[in-house]
Amino acid sequence: METILTIGRQFGSGGREIGQILAEHYGIRCYDKELLSRAAKESGFCQEMIQTHDERPTNSFLYNLVMDTYSFGYNSSSFVDMPISQKVFLAQFDTIKKIASEGPCIIVGRCADYALQDRSNVLNLFIHADLEDRIERVMTRFPDLKSTDKARDLIAKKDKQRRSYYNYYTSKKWGRSESYDLSLNSAILGIEGTVKMIEDFVGAFEKSGGKRHILADLD
Repeated sequence: METILTIGRQFGSGGREIGQILAEHYGIRCYDKELLSRAAKESGFCQEMIQTHDERPTNSFLYNLVMDTYSFGYNSSSFVDMPISQKVFLAQFDTIKKIASEGPCIIVGRCADYALQDRSNVLNLFIHADLEDRIERVMTRFPDLKSTDKARDLIAKKDKQRRSYYNYYTSKKWGRSESYDLSLNSAILGIEGTVKMIEDFVGAFEKSGGKRHILADLD
C-alpha cells in the first residue's frame, strides 16, 4: 500500500468507520479527530480552539477578534491579519501535508483532498448514503436523539457545516462527483461491501502505477 486516501463524507454515511476499517486492513493510520490533537500541538493553538473551528467556517468578526488573542506560532504579518478561522484552517492544512509526507495513511474530512492536490499518490473518495440509512446510523450513534426528526435535523446541520467549510476553502464543490475520484453510496453494499469496493479500486490504481496526473501551475 503506497497510496494516501482522503475521505469526504455525508454525516451518518459511515465514512469514518470505513476509513478505520481500511486503515486496519492496510496496516496504516487513519486520521480523523486525531488530526486535531496533532494540529494543536504543532501549531501552538489550544486544542479547544481547533475543535471549535473543526470543519466549521466562522464568519463572526467579533469572535475572530477575541479569539485572536489566544493564537501564536506564526510570525508573518499576513498571517497575523487573518481571521482566527483561517488560521486554524492553515494549521490543519500544514498538519495534513506533514502527515502525508510520512507515508501512506487515510485522512477523513478537513479538505484533505485540497491540501494534498499536488501529490500524485492520493485517491480522493466521497461516501454518501440514503437519508433513512443515515438517520438509523445517527440514532444508534447518539442515543440521546429520541426522534427521527431530531436525527434528520442534526444530519442537515452537520452536512451544511461541512459543505460550507469545503466550498469556502477549496475551489471545488462538496459532494459533487467531479470533486472526487470515487463516490460511493454506502447504503447499497453496506459498510463491508463499500470497503471491499474501495480496496478493489485502490488495487487497480496501484497496479496501473499508483500515480495520478497533476496539473502544473499556470503562472
